[in-house]
Amino acid sequence: MELNQKYENLKNLISDLGSVAIAFSGGVDSTFLAKVCEDVLGDKAIVVTATSSTYPQREFKESKQLATDIGIKQIVIESEETEIEGFSSNPPNRCYYCKHELFSKVKKVADENNVKYILDGSNYDDIGDFRPGMHAAKELGVISPLKQVELTKDDIRVLSKKLGLPTWEKPAFACLSSRFPYGEEITPKKLSMVDKAEEYLRGLGFNQFRVRHHGKIARIEIEVSEMHKFLELDFGMVSKELKKIGFIYVTLDLTGYRTGSMNEVLSEEQKKLN
Repeated sequence: MELNQKYENLKNLISDLGSVAIAFSGGVDSTFLAKVCEDVLGDKAIVVTATSSTYPQREFKESKQLATDIGIKQIVIESEETEIEGFSSNPPNRCYYCKHELFSKVKKVADENNVKYILDGSNYDDIGDFRPGMHAAKELGVISPLKQVELTKDDIRVLSKKLGLPTWEKPAFACLSSRFPYGEEITPKKLSMVDKAEEYLRGLGFNQFRVRHHGKIARIEIEVSEMHKFLELDFGMVSKELKKIGFIYVTLDLTGYRTGSMNEVLSEEQKKLN
């Protein structure tokens, strides 16, 4: 389908909904969706952002600025995933518990503001990925407009640039819980370690990367196109800084950054079950 047609289909879909509350992280997808909803529905569209230890303060502050720039009302709620039963033990379907909690709270906010529909920023590319959170969305009647009109991540970046959104070139982001191997307990302290380590690498000028938490080991994934920059660093300095944060060993993943690398250990049967 031609991109402009997808965009028109999206606006028509949103118009038909009448009033919406968007689960808003300030990422590429939810920012684009919020902008289109505000353009189409005006004050009949709101965004809801949940603060927690899995969501870096830097991202939260950025979401507030983006909502202000778009001109859409933002409601902030608290959601501490580490207190959700079944979440901290980090099973393969961890995201189900997180999203169920999030969407339940967004639904409450929507009801309090006389908003009829809840939206999320899932896009068409997400269909082929392992995403247990989609089951929670389906159970709670959450609508994914970007996915419905078949907008891919690349499509959304192109349209975001046309709309003047600064997020058009923002690196992909996933909550900090995605940095842990399945079965390893997730705690606020460990989440803070990952957050500090990634802030350090960001300060060195890296754009797309992850610090995966493997107990005493920090496994750094760097985008292949940026790998040469990392190889030019003083490895001893990087190791020293991450050890200050609490890691004992610091490693570089030679495969480089890729989304969902923690899912590589799952069998196809496990993915189907979750």
